[in-house]
Amino acid sequence: MLHGIDVSAYQSSTYSTSGLSFVFIKATEGRSYVNPKLNAQTKHGRDAGLVVGFYHFLWPGNITAQAEYFVSHAPEKAGDILAVDWETTGEGTHASNAEKDQFIRKVKALRPNNRVILYANRHFWLTIDTTSYAGDGLWIADYVTAGHPRIKAKWLFHQYTDNPLDKNVANFSSKAALKAWATGS
Repeated sequence: MLHGIDVSAYQSSTYSTSGLSFVFIKATEGRSYVNPKLNAQTKHGRDAGLVVGFYHFLWPGNITAQAEYFVSHAPEKAGDILAVDWETTGEGTHASNAEKDQFIRKVKALRPNNRVILYANRHFWLTIDTTSYAGDGLWIADYVTAGHPRIKAKWLFHQYTDNPLDKNVANFSSKAALKAWATGS
């Protein structure tokens, strides 16, 4: 399995890339937040030769506007992966299943040449999700042994810890296989 991390403004712009094949970077949230370290964190990942992905923290409401906001700020490059982060907001709310699905479909329409995936924790996937729609793939958060999330659904990425930072594995045989999938080859 391949190793990677996900970062946001809470992490350094010069995060360690040793032993990593990929990085997901928080790009946006709602319709008003852009990660102030987005450009520097992206450059650092690209300079290290990592497969780069970007994620949007989804809020309920204004789904089309959020999708447009996300793609207007997430760098656009072939082989980049786009993700929707679907979880409870700071206000204790969450986007509905229909809103989550609509967001993924809208981002896919706006960026047809990029893979679009769903990030959800195990609780959301098993108890909140009713559609099982994850776009081009599922990125599941379950803090157990890397590569062994406690779900039956097929997954591509597994966030297995947040200590000391969000660490992930990818279910691909090689970095070349991940790149080929990401570019649609």
